Amino acid sequence: MNINTRLNGCRAFPGFLLGRVRSIVLVGLGLLFVSPLWGAELVQTIERIKPAVVGVGTFQKTRTPPVNFLGTGFVLEDGLHVVTNFHVVPEMLDIANKESLVVITGKGKEPELRMAAPVALDKEHDLVLLRISGPALSAMELGDSGAAREGQTLAFTGFPIGMILGFYPVTHRAMVSSITPIVLPARNARGLDAKMIGQLHRSAYTVFQLDGTAYPGSSGSPLYDPETGLVYGIINMVFVKGMKEAALTHPSGITYAIPGNYIRDLLRRKLP
Repeated sequence: MNINTRLNGCRAFPGFLLGRVRSIVLVGLGLLFVSPLWGAELVQTIERIKPAVVGVGTFQKTRTPPVNFLGTGFVLEDGLHVVTNFHVVPEMLDIANKESLVVITGKGKEPELRMAAPVALDKEHDLVLLRISGPALSAMELGDSGAAREGQTLAFTGFPIGMILGFYPVTHRAMVSSITPIVLPARNARGLDAKMIGQLHRSAYTVFQLDGTAYPGSSGSPLYDPETGLVYGIINMVFVKGMKEAALTHPSGITYAIPGNYIRDLLRRKLP
């Protein structure tokens, strides 16, 4: 049935109400078409960015299992650099037993391992940049995290349970619930511990609080625009939660992400 025919046939409606009803109906129909389109764009974006989402771990041939999964990372720039959280990478390796840092690529039950080495560090923002061996991988692009707004819907892709069921990335949607300082001031001096005091002495910065649920294996996952795939941040599950949710003993369903503009600064520091 034609919408205009049906509405114009309702003679009991005054003209101005009829126009308003027609607008509401047309807007409603527009939403019906927009939602599936947005979903279709996310499907396409996931397929495009998945090859750039990698695992980060250590490899030791004599160990069982030989690969120890530690977190997620994602490829940037020339396809030979991976960014992840600083807390994901071990401070020391068992060099005597030939333990090495690796990036895990591919999918399924036969992933490919690439040797990796740190080339830039940012402990304050919990970031590390790795250079990997082998041919270049697909890379993601950084967006302007300063343009992100509360209420905006983003997505993140990573490996929340590691390689238990094989190497398959998982994607979640998340709304930016708040753009909030990393440290919440205590009510009085007695509420401050040494870690919070140390953070307050440094320049405080804001992080993205998300309503999506992530897990320790999700640390280092890219937070990106569902339509364009541009990266707005990096999921952080330990460093930020230790500051903002130290009093919580159970998962809160809240996830935090470090804004991507700090990754830009990290890229400028990389070794040649």
